[in-house]
Amino acid sequence: MTARFPLYAKILGWFFVNLLLLAVVALVTVRGQFRFGLDALLAGRAGERVQAVADLLTAELRPLPRSDWNAVVERFSEAYRLEFHLFRGDGGHVAGPEVRLPPVVAERVRDRFPAAAARNRPGEFQPGAPRPGDFQSGTPRPGGRPMPQEFQPRPETMGIPPGPVLPGPSAKFMLHAGEPRRYWVGVRLPLVDRDGPRTGPLVLLVVSDTLLGRGLFFDFTPLLWVGAAVVLLSVVLWFPLLRGITRSLSQMAAATERIAEGQFEVRVPARRRDELGALAGAVNRMAGRLGGFVRGQKRFLGDIAHELCSPLARLQLSIGILEQRADPKMKETVSDLREEVEHMAELVNELLSFSKASLGASAIKLQPVAVREVIDRAVRRESAAEVTIRTEVAEGLSAQADPELLVRSLSNLIRNAVHHAGHAGPITVSAGREDGAVEIRVADCGPGVPEDALPKLFDPFYRVDESRTRETGGVGLGLTIVKTCIESCGGSVSCRNRQPSGLEVVLRLKAADER
Repeated sequence: MTARFPLYAKILGWFFVNLLLLAVVALVTVRGQFRFGLDALLAGRAGERVQAVADLLTAELRPLPRSDWNAVVERFSEAYRLEFHLFRGDGGHVAGPEVRLPPVVAERVRDRFPAAAARNRPGEFQPGAPRPGDFQSGTPRPGGRPMPQEFQPRPETMGIPPGPVLPGPSAKFMLHAGEPRRYWVGVRLPLVDRDGPRTGPLVLLVVSDTLLGRGLFFDFTPLLWVGAAVVLLSVVLWFPLLRGITRSLSQMAAATERIAEGQFEVRVPARRRDELGALAGAVNRMAGRLGGFVRGQKRFLGDIAHELCSPLARLQLSIGILEQRADPKMKETVSDLREEVEHMAELVNELLSFSKASLGASAIKLQPVAVREVIDRAVRRESAAEVTIRTEVAEGLSAQADPELLVRSLSNLIRNAVHHAGHAGPITVSAGREDGAVEIRVADCGPGVPEDALPKLFDPFYRVDESRTRETGGVGLGLTIVKTCIESCGGSVSCRNRQPSGLEVVLRLKAADER
């Protein structure tokens, strides 16, 4: 049997495939941006985080002597679990662990932060450069002799901060280079190496083995939150639609299965105002029309059977009189005629019973029925001397049913078992409680029936043996009457082949204490 893949799972599958495609598109977009340069990553929150760390490092290094910078840089490396290095604009190492810069990184440092970048714009002060009107130590004064040191003007008296401050915005870059390849982020600091040549601002290099950079370069957390929010919002938006569609389809599937079993009174809720609502209405109309057709057919059969009863009764009476008065040469012919009329009367009686069981379902009033008593009545009615019938009934078991219909059903089943499998072994009639319902089982030890015939056994006039001779059975209405009677009592009928051999028919009824 092919495994079923429910519509609910299909829609959910397409939903998550859609999310996966969105994620792939987002990943390709991000990688495409990185292909044009990792610097784009520093234009957002990552650049702000790196700049904040650079500002914090600058604030700590500014008041300290050059000899203490290495300890501060190493402390930052341990705190962020990344490598921090300080370099001059010419590529000279200032602080941090000794490292050899990859050529592309060294070139980027010199290209992005040349010594000329330290020069001020016109009219701005550059530390270490002469300013109009200022005198420096050793600078000749008018007359050719240097100005004495005690007369040199101090920066703080001129409103100039004591440390070197470089104007203009800080620049940043990001590269993936080296062997092994690592991520290098460079940031210009508003500091100069006071103990070295004044070649412009210092460069802070932060090195990481991964793009995440311990959350400093790239932080997946906001993306995860955004992704979770997208999934949650999509589920919230999709779930009512998905649930409504699958619930309506499930209701219609269950209704059509019951209609296929002959329960034409079933109806599907048709409150929806879309195509599914229209389909539910169509199912309801189909059930009504089929129910009308089937009831009309059964009523027609019942009327015909009822009308045939009187002529057949008069015909049987006439044949009886004729048989008494016929001469010996005609007696055999009259006897054959009587058998044919009796067979016809049996068929009409079966049709009448079937019609009454079908059309009288609405007028049946169910009541608690002692299962053991009903089984005993049916066994006494159909038992034969050469057949063994065993009964296994739980004590105190009762079911909701009509006593006469239940007796008729069991009688038909036992009669069939006796006729077709009585010679093969004992027939067992058992009853018990299963899942809140009463189950009555009639099992024999015969050859069973072909598997493809099992679903058709309860169809009107269906017989496994298509010859329809008197020796092989009746007219094919016995099991149909069983099904009709049990369904009129609100129950169901099923059958299966036993292993290694035999046929078992199960009658399932509502327990008497179940409402």
